[in-house]
Amino acid sequence: METGIYVREGAYIPRIAAVHDLCGYGKCSLGVAIPVLSAAGCDVCPVPTGLFSSHTAFPGWYMHDTTDILEDYLNAWDGINVQIDAIYSGFLGAPEQVDVIKRLYDTYPKALRVVDPVMADHGKVYPTYTPELCDAMARLAADADILTPNLTEAAIILGEPIGEAWAGPNISDSEARRLVEALLATGAKNVVLKGIQREGESVIRNFVMGENAEFTQVSNEYLPYMLHGTGDVYASCLMAAVLAGKGLVEATAFAGDFVHDAMIVSAQQPDFRNRGVSFELLLGKITSLL
Repeated sequence: METGIYVREGAYIPRIAAVHDLCGYGKCSLGVAIPVLSAAGCDVCPVPTGLFSSHTAFPGWYMHDTTDILEDYLNAWDGINVQIDAIYSGFLGAPEQVDVIKRLYDTYPKALRVVDPVMADHGKVYPTYTPELCDAMARLAADADILTPNLTEAAIILGEPIGEAWAGPNISDSEARRLVEALLATGAKNVVLKGIQREGESVIRNFVMGENAEFTQVSNEYLPYMLHGTGDVYASCLMAAVLAGKGLVEATAFAGDFVHDAMIVSAQQPDFRNRGVSFELLLGKITSLL
């Protein structure tokens, strides 16, 4: 039987430092992590890495980099003896923010480290990510207890070329395993390589491997439209299941099923391609993990 990474005891509510940006419109990052993890009975403590007016797919977006406030922010936590059970990081605004996360790792050495290396997709790096920030994210990934890259992010972490080929239509199971094993070799303890959709097929695949899981493929029906924020929903749901005591393969399956169902709900909303993934009506599925 698969063993869990986190042991949930009784009515205890785990406390999570969620190191992500806050986006005003477009449902992603902290706007997803807070409700999803709260539904899983977790206390979510945001550490905002940036403030965005909307996600960057919209023209004219505004970003405020919060790097300069984070040292004082965490000093204030130290002053009131905040205790943290897990550290969950996603989008970062500057290379120096990796040092902020490393500080959290040093302050809370027993906390579970979940790194969603949000920096690229479909062969393209996000517009706010510099080469220095990508390098810093790769260093952070090596310290993860759970690392959840897509193919493009995996290539960046490994220092391999990226391009349209990394959208994934020609990635075989053996190549996926090579990538996962290479990521584990960098130091990550468990890897979930996500979002592999092969040309002409109607499934989307995620591959799991690490200290807590044999190499396993978990798949879902592929839906022929893209929505912003699905990666954040996926990583948040995976972490929610892990903190509910589920094994990593089971948590990966739960996250994939949840995102699939949320995308179906999303398609029923007006202007759904711009609104982002509509997960709100399904939060009861997360509460039922407990």
